[in-house]
Order: sequence, then structure tokens, then C-alpha cells
Amino acid sequence: MTGRTSSCKTNPGDIGIVFTRPSVVLELIWIVWLCSWVAASFWSGRTQKKIATLETWTYRAVMIAGGILLVPWIAPVLGEKQIWQVGYGGADLLAAVMVAGLAFTWWGRIYLGRLWSSVITRKEDHRIIDTGPYAIVRHPIYTGLIIGLLATATAEGTVSGLIGAVLIIFGIWLKASSEERFLVAELGQDLYRSYCRRVPMLVPFLPHR
Repeated sequence: MTGRTSSCKTNPGDIGIVFTRPSVVLELIWIVWLCSWVAASFWSGRTQKKIATLETWTYRAVMIAGGILLVPWIAPVLGEKQIWQVGYGGADLLAAVMVAGLAFTWWGRIYLGRLWSSVITRKEDHRIIDTGPYAIVRHPIYTGLIIGLLATATAEGTVSGLIGAVLIIFGIWLKASSEERFLVAELGQDLYRSYCRRVPMLVPFLPHR
């Protein structure tokens, strides 16, 4: 009877490993950011014009594919092993980097105000914002997301996670490029091109082309 009972015991340490693995902190940060972002999506002005649906789904499809690969339980399903481990100290550092990146997205979101939209649109009284984070990069929300994605993929340390992050970043670049073509057409080539010459697209302090 005693032997049967001991064979059914669960090692508390095993449970601790599951719930305190380094990537959990980063996952929680993403969840908090996503919930706050969705809640703030209702604070937006009226849309006057949207980009073509086909072009929208092109970058969305790439980002969805990348998001699936970046989900932490995909690697075990694929039988992958980590190619490196960052440990708890590394995870804390990466979490700080992620928080900084996501804070940058919120800085951009607040400066954009009611001109913000989850899709590429022209809002009422649409204009170029070139102050605050928009004086550093033309797309600070995307730049912050890229920082968070790179930190997440580094913490996971799997091939699927890295590929997923690259795909999402590629999708972000496609969206940013589409957005710029749309804004050039809507706001005027001379006005927006002047802004492009002064401020880099996604990477701060990148030499202007």
C-alpha cells in the first residue's frame, strides 16, 4: 500500500519548473500588452478611406504564420530542442528589453491619438505626426514590436521561434511599406517624402538614404 502511494507522488520541483521557466514572464508581458492594446482600440477617429483588402491580407498572412511558429508550445510539438538557454538572469534582461520596446509602442500610440488604426486607413484630419517618437522613426509602434519579438525569440531559443519572429518582422515591414505608399498618395508626395528624408523608417539613427 505504501509503495503504491509513493509511486503516485508528483515531484513539486517538476511543477515549479513548468510554471517558472524563463519564457513565462515574457508571455505574461505580451498578454498584458495585448489586452491593453485591444482595450485602447476603441479610442480612434472615424475612417475615411482604407487600403485594398488583398494587400492587407498579404502582410497579415505572413504575420499569422510567424505568430503560430513563435507560440512557445509549437517547438515541443515539432520535437525541437533549444539551441541555447538564456537562464533566469538572461530572461530578466530580455524582459526588460521587451518592456522597453512595448513602452515605445505605447509612446507612439499616445502621440498618434485618434489617428491610430489597426489597419492602414486615412482618418479624419489625417496629418503627419513628426514629434515625439515620430521624430526618431516613422513607425515607432512597429519598431517597438520588433524589439519585443526579437527579445521573445531570443528567450525561446528555438529554430521555429526564430523563424516565426523573422516572418512577423517581414510582415511588419510589408505593412509599413504599404502604409507609406498609401500615405504618399493620400497626403501628397512632396510632404511625406520630405518626412521620409528626415526620419528613418524603422531603425533609429539609421543613416538616411
